[in-house]
Amino acid sequence: MRKKHEAPLDTLNSYLPAGAYHTVMEYLQHYKVHLTITKERKSVLGDYRFAVHGKNHRISVNGNLNVFAFLVTLLHELAHLIAFEQYGNRIASHGKEWKLVYGEILQKFLLLNLFPDDIANEIKKTMQSPAAGSCAEDGLIRVLRKYDRNRDDKRLVEEIDVNGVFQTDDGRIFKRGGQLRKRIRCLEIKTGKIYLFSPVYEVTPVLLV
Repeated sequence: MRKKHEAPLDTLNSYLPAGAYHTVMEYLQHYKVHLTITKERKSVLGDYRFAVHGKNHRISVNGNLNVFAFLVTLLHELAHLIAFEQYGNRIASHGKEWKLVYGEILQKFLLLNLFPDDIANEIKKTMQSPAAGSCAEDGLIRVLRKYDRNRDDKRLVEEIDVNGVFQTDDGRIFKRGGQLRKRIRCLEIKTGKIYLFSPVYEVTPVLLV
């Protein structure tokens, strides 16, 4: 289990874009959110757990995200909380109620002029039809990624040349194939099985000798 730690209020500001702190704190304090910051998780950028047995609402966000990705992920999870408060727990996780709430929150933060123009433009597109996963919209992922400080040798699958080889974090080796609508067809070299990857999934290029 990955270790989590609480986000002290006086240090949370360092995870956020300039000017976002006070509005974020209004949400956290109003809804009595227990916020934790966790190490990188490959499967999720953040998650939300609703309040039960007298405990506070709980949100966690990956601490390795750049400030803009951190804020967008946090707002995504806050939208789950608020949708639950307003509509109850029988709504679809990313249904119309969540989309409505998420769009309203994004609009509020856009008015604060916190984001560079390229991110703001992608957020406006996201508001028209938010996707299920945190930062799940491909265009938003691409533009947010530009602001990562330490990208190491990571690449997106779409940045790997056709027939190029890459490795996933679990050590498996793949050869990239062609594009199939919204996914990229890739061959796992060891098993010969075909997998479909998101174009914006991060991998490590490999040079075979």
